[in-house]
Amino acid sequence: MILEGNVSVKAAIMAGNRDVHKLYMATEKHDRDSFFIMHRAIERGIEVVRCPREEIDALAEGRTHGGLIAEAGERRYQEISDCLSDMPFVALAEGVEDPFNLGYLMRSLHSAGCTGILLRMRDWSNVEQVILKASAGAFDWMNVVLCEDLPGAVKSLRNQGLYCYAAMRKDAISYLEADFRRPVLVGIGGEMRGLSSKVLKEMDQNICVPYANDFRNALNAAAAAAVIGFEVFRQRMQQNPAMQME
Repeated sequence: MILEGNVSVKAAIMAGNRDVHKLYMATEKHDRDSFFIMHRAIERGIEVVRCPREEIDALAEGRTHGGLIAEAGERRYQEISDCLSDMPFVALAEGVEDPFNLGYLMRSLHSAGCTGILLRMRDWSNVEQVILKASAGAFDWMNVVLCEDLPGAVKSLRNQGLYCYAAMRKDAISYLEADFRRPVLVGIGGEMRGLSSKVLKEMDQNICVPYANDFRNALNAAAAAAVIGFEVFRQRMQQNPAMQME
């Protein structure tokens, strides 16, 4: 597949979750970030081709590549155990099928310190480049686990000591009342169907985002992930002031 633009290509090379076979860089491109990417590629034995931008335009699907693209393989995914840091913050996304929305969701969660995200098993290969670009590279940087059995994964994590919250309004407490200063899993569903009943059955507590008015429609998944994710980060920063903000 072809990955386009500095952010996507840098994430692919630096994160190491996929093979990068060849880098194409426009001859007129001379910015520091592009040269950083080129040198990292050379260090990793990746072939680098300097060529006119017209050649890159012919290889790329879009025109927002900025003169840098890469030929790369499919992403390698992680195991649940890879998400379990000293203080896990694992997310589960179910029913978020649009690759742009999934990318936006990952971008927010990664920025908020999420240690891994669980997705239902499916073939994402034909939209990986869209997710990677929409996520500003987070798709390759963070731990991503594809699960055949999402309810079983939630049950397993709960048995390992994670407290499991579901973004669901029924019988919910405010997300501001939730205790995120412990190992947690946060489940977020798509706007159309939300979390499945089988996943909800394995959760410990439903949480919701209070509104300033009587608006009845749900936030989209990416917005909910940003709001809840940064409350997790805020509480953990409050608990441990020594945490460093990047």
